[in-house]
Amino acid sequence: MTWAEQLERDGYALLPAAIAPDVVAEAVRTWSEITAANAEADAVLTGSAGPAYGARNVLDLWPGVVSLVRTGPVRNALRVTLGPGAGVVRGLYFDKPPGHSWALPWHKDYSLAVKERRPSSHFTKPTVKAGVPHVIAPQSVLDRMLTVRIHLDPMTPDNGPLRVIPGSHRFYDQRNDEPREAVTLECGAGDALLMRPLLTHASGHSRAETGLHRRIVHLECAADRVLADGFEWMWFCNVEG
Repeated sequence: MTWAEQLERDGYALLPAAIAPDVVAEAVRTWSEITAANAEADAVLTGSAGPAYGARNVLDLWPGVVSLVRTGPVRNALRVTLGPGAGVVRGLYFDKPPGHSWALPWHKDYSLAVKERRPSSHFTKPTVKAGVPHVIAPQSVLDRMLTVRIHLDPMTPDNGPLRVIPGSHRFYDQRNDEPREAVTLECGAGDALLMRPLLTHASGHSRAETGLHRRIVHLECAADRVLADGFEWMWFCNVEG
C-alpha cells in the first residue's frame, strides 16, 4: 500500500526519513535558540519552572520552519494531496520534556488561525489564542487540509506516542466515528507523519523514568487561500516557495 492509499483509507500515513539527520539536528538547535530568546512570550508554553513544552505562532517565531515541508518527499506529498497552490497556514510545536510530561484526550483538530473574526455562516466559536483569532471550521474546509508533523526525536512507547483511530477522518463529530481499534504510532527522528485534521487522536504521558524528549513541529497546510465569508488565513506560506 502506498502512503497516498493509506492516507485516503486511514486518515494518516508516515513518510520515513523524510528529513535528513543534519536538517533535524539544525532544527533542534535553531528551535532551542528561539525558545530561549522568546521565553517570556505568550506563544511559548512552559510549566512552572520547567522547559518549553509547546508553542503557538511558530510561523512568526521561526519563519524558516517552512523549509521543512519544502523538502522532496513532504513537498511531493502536499502537491499530490492538496495541489500546487498549497500553503502552510499554522505552525505549532510540541515536546514532552523529561520530567515534565503531559497528555491529551481523544480529539479532532477543528481550529483555524485567521486574521480577524467576522460574522459568518460557516465559522463558529471565535476565540483568541496567544493573540491570534481562531475559529472552528466546517468539514468542507478541513477536508481540504493536511497536517504534517515533523518528528525531531524518535517517538516510542516511552515518550507518550500519538494514538489514532484509523478511518475516523471521515466523520466530523467524534461521536459518529466507527468503532475501530486504536493504533499507537512509533517513528524515528526525521520521519514525517501526514494526518487529516479530523483524524481522532490522543497521546498519553511519557514514562516517568524516560530521558527522552518528544519534539514535534506541527504544520497545518491548506489547498489554497480561499475561505468563505471574507475570512483570511492569519498565515499562508506557499509550499512551492
